[in-house]
Amino acid sequence: MQLEGKTALVTGGGTGIGRAISLMLAREGVNIVVNYSRSEAEAADTVREIERAGSRGMLCRADVSNLGDVRAMVASALDRFGRIDVLVNNAGYTRYVDLHDLDGMEESYWDRTFNVNVKGMFFVSRACAAELVRNRGCILNITSIAGFNGTGSSIAYAASKAAGISLTKSFSRVLAPHVRVNSVAPGIVDTRWVDGREEHIQKHSDGTPLGRIATPEDVAQMSLALIRYGDFVTGQTIVVDGGWSL
Repeated sequence: MQLEGKTALVTGGGTGIGRAISLMLAREGVNIVVNYSRSEAEAADTVREIERAGSRGMLCRADVSNLGDVRAMVASALDRFGRIDVLVNNAGYTRYVDLHDLDGMEESYWDRTFNVNVKGMFFVSRACAAELVRNRGCILNITSIAGFNGTGSSIAYAASKAAGISLTKSFSRVLAPHVRVNSVAPGIVDTRWVDGREEHIQKHSDGTPLGRIATPEDVAQMSLALIRYGDFVTGQTIVVDGGWSL
């Protein structure tokens, strides 16, 4: 896909992986709609960086699990830029609950995790579908190796990421042949989610053939590759974990 002059909507685009993807796309000449739900200051800073890179940015607050918010966000993006060519479903939620602590996995945690990670992905993809078909665009979902191996920050999180991988396959069928839909499944990534968990980070670094955990930029590089060069790739989930899951 030729990227210059296109528009991307990046959910959870103000921090971590979303920020890295937003900035990498901006350097390719893409206008970016930076969605956030709580991290307004960080999202605003990301928009400033997008504009320093020479692209146009737009700040958009929306809870992706709220259908009204999602519809308003897509309408605002179209009103501002006139098109959406790329959707990056990056917004996510988790709450650390030890996998063995079955009683600690409360119903409210299940609900919030699936509302954001699964329903949110579906709601935003559906809201953008007609526009993406019109522009022969693409969707990139950020999932996780937890969706394959059932580990991660909680049982609910792992299940939600497995659902995200399944949604990737379903949407790739539904929107073919006009829209490609793929996902990137990182292992542990050096973001605010792992702050204060040095032992967890060290364990994954020592057990990874490449000797470290991923950076947000590592995930963004693979995301950009699928968006820009993967013209004959759809329905796939690419693992970005430095070989940890071998």
